Amino acid sequence: MAISVGSKAPDFELASHLGGRVRLSSFKEKKYVLVAFHPLAWTPVCASQMISYQEDLNWFVEHETHVLGISVDAVPTKAEWASHLGGLSFDLLSDFHPHGEVAAAFGVGREDGVSERAVFVIDKSGIIVFSKVYDIPQLPDLGEVKQAIGQLFRPENLDK
Repeated sequence: MAISVGSKAPDFELASHLGGRVRLSSFKEKKYVLVAFHPLAWTPVCASQMISYQEDLNWFVEHETHVLGISVDAVPTKAEWASHLGGLSFDLLSDFHPHGEVAAAFGVGREDGVSERAVFVIDKSGIIVFSKVYDIPQLPDLGEVKQAIGQLFRPENLDK
């Protein structure tokens, strides 16, 4: 079962297709984080999902949100896939080794070795404010994700 809203997000550090490693806690107090688990690179729905984030990347930047796409694919696979998709400038992270460890920590690891298609929004204090698992063939609703992030900018939430 996926981690629920109100829970502290588990910290992790994974390799990025852009080079180097990304640690979730490095965004604390600085940025909101959209964590988008997708089952596998080179699949149509996963491609559409990642392309939609790239197309709306300016919106995410304007809303102080860093996008992280995570799957169990190895870094070279993710790098080639990102290039094939026209270049993705946000981090595609590899949950390759130990296989699926981060997906399991978020409660979205599957018995078949991939993750569920799941989206989490994490606030600047490291708390999950949006959590949703989608059917594998379902493209996540970007509107509801943006709405969750937009709620963080309401006056009563700005002190968080």
